[in-house]
Amino acid sequence: MGVPGKDLVSLGPLSREDVEEILDLATEMKKIMQRPVKKVPVLRGKVIANLFFEPSTRTRTSFDLAAKYLGADTINFSASGSSISKGETLLDTVKNILAMGPDAIVMRHKSSGAPFFIAERVPVPVVNAGDGINEHPSQGLLNLFTIREYKGTLDGLKITIMGDISHSRVARSDILGLSKFDTEITLFGPRTVMFHDVSPYKVKIAKTLEEAVKDADALMMLRIQRERQAALLIPSIREYARFYGLSHRKLDMLKSDAIIMHPGPVNWEVELTQELVYGDRSVIFNQVTNGVAVRMAILYTLIGEGKYEEISSS
Repeated sequence: MGVPGKDLVSLGPLSREDVEEILDLATEMKKIMQRPVKKVPVLRGKVIANLFFEPSTRTRTSFDLAAKYLGADTINFSASGSSISKGETLLDTVKNILAMGPDAIVMRHKSSGAPFFIAERVPVPVVNAGDGINEHPSQGLLNLFTIREYKGTLDGLKITIMGDISHSRVARSDILGLSKFDTEITLFGPRTVMFHDVSPYKVKIAKTLEEAVKDADALMMLRIQRERQAALLIPSIREYARFYGLSHRKLDMLKSDAIIMHPGPVNWEVELTQELVYGDRSVIFNQVTNGVAVRMAILYTLIGEGKYEEISSS
């Protein structure tokens, strides 16, 4: 990952050092975002192709901004209204975009494994911006960045991930990223949307909400992925909110300095109440800000040149 020209399709192959390098670089990138003029010319002349075959707000916009803050140009593609509707294959679509000269491809697809398939067949770096229920590496990295920003470290923490675990690509990337550190990871959710086999992961399963949130330093709340379920795997939304959602009256269960996170979009009054989304414990909107900084770091790591110390003084 530290070598220009590589792909970022999974957090699995990254070492702890790789992750820390990206997070350190994102710290410098966030400083750039806080300047009156939010631009450095370090990727001037580069082109990023954002290929989104599935809807997105935060990820797509932040990758587009990340590229532009670094001086790159972007090609923004969405499946709706494209030749996909005329029967063009995924590979043909990507090859045609590639013929326009991008230096890197950022790709989201509803099919798990699609970015891996493309990465093996194109000569430019590919960034997985979310593939089915598999992974979302940049979201995982920005979540780690946000936790470290608030807690000062990723070691010695207890992180709880709550909600629709089995259908969440964010959960998988969070687990893969956090597992590189001395972090205790706890999962909590209905059994029908929990991993069938947790043995590949370094995690604990909580049986009650109180057990899940007790002593947690950060809570990652996940929405119910209805679009990825053949049938709704919970009795009702109302019961889900009662037993697995977080509301103000349940805050006494949390540590006083625990932070509440969510990758978005939030289903208000289901996994979180509106009061908590906008409350003092919530760092949800800072996650969005950090998403731009982390994606700037990813793009620079893949196709930039020079060291990040040089960027901060540009």
